[in-house]
Amino acid sequence: MADSIPIVTGSTALAPQPAPPAAREGSESLVRLTEAAGVKVRALIARENQGGFLRVAITGGGCNGLSYKLKFASAPNRGDILVRSSGIEVLVDPRTALYLKGTLLDYSTQLIAGGFKFSNPNAKASCSCGESFSV
Repeated sequence: MADSIPIVTGSTALAPQPAPPAAREGSESLVRLTEAAGVKVRALIARENQGGFLRVAITGGGCNGLSYKLKFASAPNRGDILVRSSGIEVLVDPRTALYLKGTLLDYSTQLIAGGFKFSNPNAKASCSCGESFSV
């Protein structure tokens, strides 16, 4: 008995792929980028080619207990909040949003103490480098 090969009739189109999760719209009252930060992020997005969104997250760690993390993302995650600021689409997860509300992200080209700087009104203390804080 020979193996039989099934005959497929009709359309063989692939099943539609689910759309990426939609982010909720947020405002700059959550996080705002200065024009200098927006210019630098646009340049980094073009150079790194790892996605068109800037993800801002807060994780445990650093010398004051909480630390800022910046990375690029190609799509929002379920539950993310999308903030458009200085031409950049910023993604923030709901847990991070609790600590970030009202934060300003700036960028400085100074040789000493240059780079991205967070001004977070919720921080009770922060380290001298500005990369970690406590509430």
